[in-house]
Amino acid sequence: MTNARTIFNAVGAEAVLTEQPDLRRYLTGISTSFGYVLSDKNGNTFYTDTRYLEAASAALKGTDITVKKFEAPLENLLKGYKEVAVPLSRTAYPEYKRLEALGLKIVDSEKAFTDAMSIKQPYELDLIKKACDITDKAFVDLLGKIKEGMSENKVAAELEYLMRRYGASGTSFDTIVAFGKNSSVPHHETGNSKLEFGDIILIDFGCKAGGYCSDCTRTFLFGNDGKHGEFIKAYEHVLKAHMLVKEQVTDGITGREADAIARDYLKKYGLDKFFTHSLGHGIGINVHEHPMLSPKSESVLKSGMVFSDEPGVYFEGDFGIRIEDTVTLIDGKVISLTNSDKNLTII
Repeated sequence: MTNARTIFNAVGAEAVLTEQPDLRRYLTGISTSFGYVLSDKNGNTFYTDTRYLEAASAALKGTDITVKKFEAPLENLLKGYKEVAVPLSRTAYPEYKRLEALGLKIVDSEKAFTDAMSIKQPYELDLIKKACDITDKAFVDLLGKIKEGMSENKVAAELEYLMRRYGASGTSFDTIVAFGKNSSVPHHETGNSKLEFGDIILIDFGCKAGGYCSDCTRTFLFGNDGKHGEFIKAYEHVLKAHMLVKEQVTDGITGREADAIARDYLKKYGLDKFFTHSLGHGIGINVHEHPMLSPKSESVLKSGMVFSDEPGVYFEGDFGIRIEDTVTLIDGKVISLTNSDKNLTII
């Protein structure tokens, strides 16, 4: 049974209509820039245009999803229905009004997607592991290629090339490379700053494999100029906070409680006020998914979920540190999926 049928059964509406690219990918297992998945009691149909008909038909052969050419307008697909489910927060207002004008009762399908996508199936976990393995391998190879005078953009390009070389289909998000004081901006825009001896380097990166994401951050030094005593002390605290999360997170705790593990530890050393973002977020087809691990999150963590563990501290105009792994919960224990060395590296 495909995910399309699982979602239809969970929603319980007369029909489920899905247009959003990431949700469509979850239902069909294939990536397309256009199409609708329509599920009802009689089955599931993927409507798309001529660019994808051949590939989609081959990919979905033998499944419970039929592939058909989309014939505009959308109203043609919905004749005869009295009720249709769509992900409401992901549906543009004009599209909502268009459905409403057809006299349809509109039901929200989003919770069914959130619940299903937050618990990874074995094939999903395998693809995330593959993306994480590529991420690790590319980062290790990158370290030997970083040279003084390289720009942030050039380091990012080299890392992205290596991830592609090792099998990634693309990046999970725009790669962040920050040198020196640029590391104090949590989401620094990678630019043309040139690497100098003694610089801190922060790299936040990830790739996709089979449509699924990895997410990893490493912070390290390009040579030791003897001027990084405060950085080294703060690094050890961030690393300890990161590891405590892995040791203490288990089934049934909330995202708020997980975040507090790292935040409360950093508070002992006066560093919590410099931890300016959440501990983590779910990872899957999208690099940001359910659950959220944040000071206000009541999301319950469960085995089968995949999320980031990424405490960080940022000192404006001076330096920043973030240590991030993609992790999963298996039988109530955290298992790290990205595993390149997190001890402070000096290259």
